[in-house]
Amino acid sequence: MANKLKTIDIKGKEYVLVVDRIRYFNETYKNGCIITHLVSEPDSEKIVIKATITPDSDNQIRFFTGYSQAVVGEGYINKTSALENAETSAVGRALAMMGIGIVDSVASADEINKAVGSSKPVASNTDTGDDINFDD
Repeated sequence: MANKLKTIDIKGKEYVLVVDRIRYFNETYKNGCIITHLVSEPDSEKIVIKATITPDSDNQIRFFTGYSQAVVGEGYINKTSALENAETSAVGRALAMMGIGIVDSVASADEINKAVGSSKPVASNTDTGDDINFDD
């Protein structure tokens, strides 16, 4: 499956953008659904999102979850879009738990940037919220 999805190279590892994971899911699992839930308080400085992926809505016993957090104002994207960024990352992680988009890691491009500590991405995929940083 991963070889059907376009990848990008970040620090020598291949990643599938969340937008491509979502497209694949929607094209492949016509009866599936993606649901997100705000776990944190709406006015919290730390946004926590839970995403649940159900491949077949008629069989809701089989589902996959992913969580993500974003600190409002921390980093380039979270200055204006922390909620959206956390939601995108949570969906990406849930899809990865299902096996969609896993190449070298479950982590999304955005999560790699958070780990690297980048405050300003060199490139950004505004359709998905994925920050792409090619600098050290």
